[in-house]
Amino acid sequence: MLVSAKEMLTKAKEGHYAVGQFNINNLEWTKAILLTAEELKSPVILGVSEGAGKYMCGFKTVADMVKSMINELNITVPVALHLDHGTYEACYKCIDAGFSSIMFDGSHYAIEENVAKTKELVAVCEEKGLSLEAEVGSIGGEEDGVVGMGECADPDECKMIADLGVTMLAAGIGNIHGKYPANWAGLSFETLAAISEKVGKMPLVLHGGTGIPEDMIKKAIDLGVSKINVNTECQLAFAAATRAYVEAGKDLQGKGFDPRKLLAPGVEAIKATVKEKMELFGSVGKA
Repeated sequence: MLVSAKEMLTKAKEGHYAVGQFNINNLEWTKAILLTAEELKSPVILGVSEGAGKYMCGFKTVADMVKSMINELNITVPVALHLDHGTYEACYKCIDAGFSSIMFDGSHYAIEENVAKTKELVAVCEEKGLSLEAEVGSIGGEEDGVVGMGECADPDECKMIADLGVTMLAAGIGNIHGKYPANWAGLSFETLAAISEKVGKMPLVLHGGTGIPEDMIKKAIDLGVSKINVNTECQLAFAAATRAYVEAGKDLQGKGFDPRKLLAPGVEAIKATVKEKMELFGSVGKA
């Protein structure tokens, strides 16, 4: 059974740890993350971007797969299925598909429109018992070879959105998606502290968790970050393990070409990455 992320994040904020959102890309990814969460008795959020949802044949397919997998694998820890960086339209699609949590990324709208659309979604999510993440200040990242630096959110705008009754808030603090460039200036803890002060008990979300040094992650958690998103790191680990298997010629030995064998080292690499992150975030044993 899927749960909203509200309770797990409220507990995380109070307990000064963070719950990881690990993005899923296919069946292997989902299985690896769920099994690791169960083994470590950690709550977990499965993130699905619109692109990944499309790749996996639609949000309904994803929701049905995740729910079936929770049953088949006897997963007992809290699991939230969350739309990552959703457009306004995708939010409604995921609500209909049976997701338990959604993110509306209205950061590219003028603040007035972001507020209006977020307010509407807060009412819908409350009625259905879903958690809702909103975003203020864009998260940077690489697009077509150009790395956009992460913008820092305006703490007053963060308060405006938080006051609408969202469950959690993603605020740009100089973080970016993907690999961090060599000239990255680091996270703005000054901005994070100011936002934290304005929004009080609201759990804050750190996007672009891949490549942020451990001491910065720990400091961000101390300043109120309760949810940290990880995607690229699992992809890199999966790719490296798969490459090593093929380069060692193992796919040519016996039935080494069987996808269950071919993908197994990559799955183990995802599990190891998720375990490392859950330990760093402090969510182990908190289910």
